[in-house]
Amino acid sequence: MFSRGAVSVQVTAMSPVKLGSSDDNNYADNGEVKAWINTELKGLETIAPLVHSVDETPEPISTQVQGTIPSWINGHLLRNGPGKFEFGNTHYNHWFDGMAMLHQFKLEKGQVTYMSQFLQSDAYKKNNESNRIVMSEFGTLSLPDPCKNFFQRFLSRFEMIEPTDNASVSFVKYKGDYYASTETNFMHRVNPETLETLEKVDWSKFIAVNGATAHPHYDPDGTTYNVGNSYGSKGTLYNIIRVPPEKTDAKDTLQGATILSSIVPANKSHPSYYHSFAMSENYVVFIEQPIKMDLLKIMTCKLRGKALSEGIYWDPKQETVFHLVDKHTGEVSSVKYHTKAISVFHQINAFEEDGFLMLDICCSDDGQAINNYLIQNLRKSGDALDKVYNTLCRTFPRRFVLPLNVTSETPTGQNLNTRPSSEATCVKLCKDKVLCQHEDLHGDDLHEFGGLEFPQINYGKYNTRPYRYFYGCGFRHLVGDSLLKMDLKDKTLKIWYQKGFYPSEPVFVPSPDAVEEDDGVILSVVLIPSQDKGTFLLVLDAKTFTELGRANVPVNMPYGFHGTFNASAQI
Repeated sequence: MFSRGAVSVQVTAMSPVKLGSSDDNNYADNGEVKAWINTELKGLETIAPLVHSVDETPEPISTQVQGTIPSWINGHLLRNGPGKFEFGNTHYNHWFDGMAMLHQFKLEKGQVTYMSQFLQSDAYKKNNESNRIVMSEFGTLSLPDPCKNFFQRFLSRFEMIEPTDNASVSFVKYKGDYYASTETNFMHRVNPETLETLEKVDWSKFIAVNGATAHPHYDPDGTTYNVGNSYGSKGTLYNIIRVPPEKTDAKDTLQGATILSSIVPANKSHPSYYHSFAMSENYVVFIEQPIKMDLLKIMTCKLRGKALSEGIYWDPKQETVFHLVDKHTGEVSSVKYHTKAISVFHQINAFEEDGFLMLDICCSDDGQAINNYLIQNLRKSGDALDKVYNTLCRTFPRRFVLPLNVTSETPTGQNLNTRPSSEATCVKLCKDKVLCQHEDLHGDDLHEFGGLEFPQINYGKYNTRPYRYFYGCGFRHLVGDSLLKMDLKDKTLKIWYQKGFYPSEPVFVPSPDAVEEDDGVILSVVLIPSQDKGTFLLVLDAKTFTELGRANVPVNMPYGFHGTFNASAQI
C-alpha cells in the first residue's frame, strides 16, 4: 500500500462476492483489501428524507424564481425515479424498487411550473388496490396472498416471478414518443405535457427479447439502438436492437423493431448484467462485465423465498470484454478487446478517429455497489452511514482506445496505440484478442469530489464525435452532492457545490444560437434534506458553470435517477 495525502491505494485479488445480502455487517469487503482509490469521509449528513414516500402534484404549480432563467429555454425537463417505498404495512428493500414517480418542470419565458404523477403501471395499481406489495421488484419479493389457504400459498412458491412494469429508471424516446422505461420488457408511453400514462408497451410482442436497457442511443435521423437479453431455444443471447425513426401510423409504437445482431455470452447460464452500452458512428459497443446473473438462482428465487437481486454477483476473477458490432451489417467483430475486471453503469461517449475507437466510460474496479443501495442503508445516520459510504468503490471517467484494423498481420506484444498524448495502451496478445489498459480522463482533484457519475454531454451535436466537455455529479455521499464539468483538453474541473445540497443528473440544453460545444445551460434538480420542501430547479451557464437562476418548488421530492429535456413541447 502507498499513500498520496489523504488518498490510499490498495491492491489485491478478490474472490467472487455475493451482492444480495442485507446483513448490516456484510459490506462486501469480506475482510479483503480493496483494489481502488478511496478517500474516507466522516460525519456525513443523513439523506433519509430523500428516500421517503411523497405525495404527487398532479396539477401544475408555480415556482419562485431567483436570479434569471433565460427566456429562450422553452420546454419540459422530464425526470423519473422512485417516489413510493411502501404499501400498507409492507415496504421495499432496495432503492430501485420504489414506485415510479414522473416529474415535469415546464420552462417558458423565464418562468417555471412543476407537476408530478405516479406512473399508472400495473404494479402500482395492483399494490394500491391491495394496500400491500403484490408485485415483486428487484430487491423485494412479494409475500403470498394472506387470503389464500396454506396449500395455495405453498403452490404459489413454484410460480415464476412476473416481470415488473414499474418503469422508474428514465424517460426515453422512440419515434417521437416519450416512454417511462426500466430494464424489463415493459415500457409505458407517457404524454410529456400532462404526464398521463397512455399505453403499456411490451418489447417481446415485437422482437424476441426479454427486456431492454433504459439507455438507448440515437442516430441523427432518429434511428434508435438498444440492447436486450433473450432466453430461448438458442440459450441466452445479448441482442442489439434497432428501431426505425418514424411511425407507419398514429398507433405505431415499436413496429419495425429488429434484432440487428446477437452476441453469445461467455457463460450462457451466468450472463453479464448491464445497465447501458456505448455507440460510435459505425459501431455498437457492448460491454460484457463481471457483474453476473445466476439464472438458476433468479428462476428459483420465489421457491427459495429470495429477491431477484440475490441472483446477481460480482466475480473479479473474470475480465471485462468489449464487443464491437457493425451498425450497418450487424457483423460482430471476431476481435475481442479485454481489460481487467471493471463495473460500468454509464457511458460518456464513443467516437472513431485515425483507425481507433475511443470508448469513454464511467467505471470502477469493483462491482458490489448495488448492495449498498438498500433503503435501510440510505436511511442510516452517523457512523453507520459513514461505514456504508466508505465501503463503496468510487467511479471515475476513463478512456479505452480500441484499434479497429487488427488483422493476422498485426504484430503481437507491442502497444498499437499511436495516438499522440494518449496514455492508454492496446496490445494484441494472440489472434482476435487485444488487451486494453485505460487512461484517466481526470486529474487527481477529482478524488476530492468522490469520483463522477451520471455523465452527460452535448448529445445532439457531439454524440459519436470527438468532443471536449462532459458533465456529471460528484459523489461525496451515497447520492450526488456536487455538479462537475470536465474539460478534456487539460483534464480540469469546474465545480458547483453547496454544502448540504444534493443535485440530480445534469441535463445539457444547447442555446438556440450555439457556436461552441458548451454554449447552453445545465439543468439539475437540487434537494436539501435538512429543509422541509427544500427543492429547486438549478440553471447553470454551461460555459462558466456559474448559477444563472433557480426556481424554488414548494414540495418534498425524493432523489431520482434519469431524465431528459423535451425541447419540442408545444408551449
